[in-house]
Amino acid sequence: MSDKLEAYKKAEGPIPPTYRRWHLYDAGLENLGDNDQPAEVPTPEPGPDELLVRHDACGLCFSDIKVIRLGEDHPRIYRNMRENPVVLGHEIAMTVVRVGEKLRQKYHPGDRFTIQADIFVDGVGYAYGYEIQGGLSQYNIIDQRILNGDDGNYLIPVKPTTGYAESALTEPWACVTAAYELSYRTHLKPGGVTWIIGTHADPNQTYSLSAGFDAGSHPDHLLLTDTPSYLADALKARAAELGVQVSEVADVSAPPVEFVDDIILLGATADLIERVSPWLNHFGIVAILADGPLDRPVQVDIGRVHYNRWLYVGARSGEITDAYANIPVRSSLKPGGKAWFVGAGGPMGRMHVQRAIQKANGPQTIVCTDVSDHRLQAVENSFGEEARAKGIDFICLNPMHREVYEAGMAPFKEQGFDDIIVLAPIPPVIADAANWLAPEGVMNIFAGVARGTTAPLDLSELYLKDVRFIGHSASSIDDLRLMLHETESGELSPNRSVAAIGSLSAAKEGLKAVQDQRFPGKVVIYPNIKEFPLTALPDLKDILPEVYAKLKNGREWTNEAEEAFLRIMLP
Repeated sequence: MSDKLEAYKKAEGPIPPTYRRWHLYDAGLENLGDNDQPAEVPTPEPGPDELLVRHDACGLCFSDIKVIRLGEDHPRIYRNMRENPVVLGHEIAMTVVRVGEKLRQKYHPGDRFTIQADIFVDGVGYAYGYEIQGGLSQYNIIDQRILNGDDGNYLIPVKPTTGYAESALTEPWACVTAAYELSYRTHLKPGGVTWIIGTHADPNQTYSLSAGFDAGSHPDHLLLTDTPSYLADALKARAAELGVQVSEVADVSAPPVEFVDDIILLGATADLIERVSPWLNHFGIVAILADGPLDRPVQVDIGRVHYNRWLYVGARSGEITDAYANIPVRSSLKPGGKAWFVGAGGPMGRMHVQRAIQKANGPQTIVCTDVSDHRLQAVENSFGEEARAKGIDFICLNPMHREVYEAGMAPFKEQGFDDIIVLAPIPPVIADAANWLAPEGVMNIFAGVARGTTAPLDLSELYLKDVRFIGHSASSIDDLRLMLHETESGELSPNRSVAAIGSLSAAKEGLKAVQDQRFPGKVVIYPNIKEFPLTALPDLKDILPEVYAKLKNGREWTNEAEEAFLRIMLP
C-alpha cells in the first residue's frame, strides 16, 4: 500500500480519460451539482504552454458560501453560470501530472504547488475557484493566466515533505498572517487628491501643513472648502509653484472629482464626517484635527474599512502631519498586551488565536469570546493548556451567559484591550467591542461585511485616546510565500485547523457544514480518494482507528495521519 502512496506522490500512475468536478449553475446550494453529484467530464490535454495538475486537497471556505449565495451577483463572477458553471475551491494543494512541451525544462510530473487565488491579467481578475475552475475537481489546466499574470507566476512551490492539507490551508492562513502585516501611509498621497475642509475649524487654533506638499512629494489636485484664509493662501501659493491644481468646493456633497485620497477636517461633526467619507478612494484616509469630543458616534462604513482599507486618523494639534505620523498605525499584536478575539470559535478565529499563542512576542492576555459553547470549548481544548504553559492569561467567555461573561470581562472595562480582532461580521458586535479599546489600542475588523454596512464608532477616540480602526481582506503572493515558509519551518501548523475530512462526493455536505458553522475548524476535501463521507476527526476513532491513532491528542490532523488515510483511501 505504501508503494501506491509513493506512486501517487510522484504522479506515476495513469491519468483517467474522464474526471469529476462540482458545477455551480446559479445562486443557492440547490444549484450545486448534477443531481446532487459531481459531473464527469473529459480529462483535457495540456497545450504546449500549459500544465495538467491534480488537486490533492481543497479547503472549504466561507467565501465559497458567498458565491453560492450570490451567484452571478458575486463581484468575482462575470459570466452566465447556466452555460458556464463555476467550479469552487481556492484553498488548494496540487501536483503536476502532465507538462506541455514548451514547459518541460521548468516543470515535471510530481512537482507540487499551492496557488495564490487572486489572479489578475491586464488588471482583470480571474480568481481560482471563481472565474478559473477551482479545487472541487480532480484535475485542472494551469494556463498562462496563472503562469504569467500581472504579478508573475501565481503558483507557489511546495516541498515534497509538506502535507496536502497543510499546504492547501496556507491560503486562508496567509490571510490571517497578512492581517498583522498591514501598513498605512504616514503622509498625503503623492500625485493624489487632497481635500481640506475647515467648516468647523477652531478660530483659536492655528492650522498648518509642514510636510507632504513640497517639490519632493505633493498631491496633484487640492480641494479647499471653508479653509482658514491664512492656510488657504499659503497652500495656493505653494500649489502655484508646484503646478498643483486647486479647486474651491462650496458643497461638500459634490466635489469636482470621482474620488479623494486624503480628506483633512479642521474640526468636525459626525454629520460632516458621514457626508464626506463616501468620496474616499481605495486606501483613502480621513484625518480629523480636533481637541474635543464629537457630538455623537459616527456611522462608519465598516465594509469599506475592511475591503477598501479606509483609515481614520486624528490629532489634537493644528498640524496636519501630526494626524498621520504621531501615532503610527500598528497592525501587529502588541507584545505583552491584552488581545480580545471576538468570534474566536470559527475556523478563522481559531487561526488568529493559534497564531497569537505560537508567535514570539505575543500578547500576555488572550480573551476569546463566541456565542457557541461547543466552539468555545473546542478553542479551550485546543489552545488553553498550551497558552497557559507559556504564561499567557487565557480566558474563554460566551456573551450569551451574561452573568459569567460580565464577571469575566469586568477586569478589562477600565484598562481596555490593546488589540481587538473582530471575526464576527455583525455591526452591533463591532460597535460594542470598539468601546473596549485601551489608549493606542487597535481594532482590526477582519470579518468581511458588505460595503455600505455601517456601525456607530466614537471617532473622537482617534485623537483623544489615539486608537485606530483598521481592516483587511485577502492576501498577496508574498503573504502566501511567508505563510508557506512558516508552515514548512514548523513555526505555524495549518494542520491544527482541520476539523473534518471527506472525498469529493462529500463536498456539498461539507459546504452545508461551513454554511451552518457545524465544525469548529476547516473542512478539507481530498478529490482523488475513494468515496468517503464527511467525517469529523474525532469520529475516525470508530471508522478508521489506524488513522485516528496518528492524530495529535486525538483531535488534531497531522501529516502522519494524512499519509495513513491516503494509504487506505487512494484507489
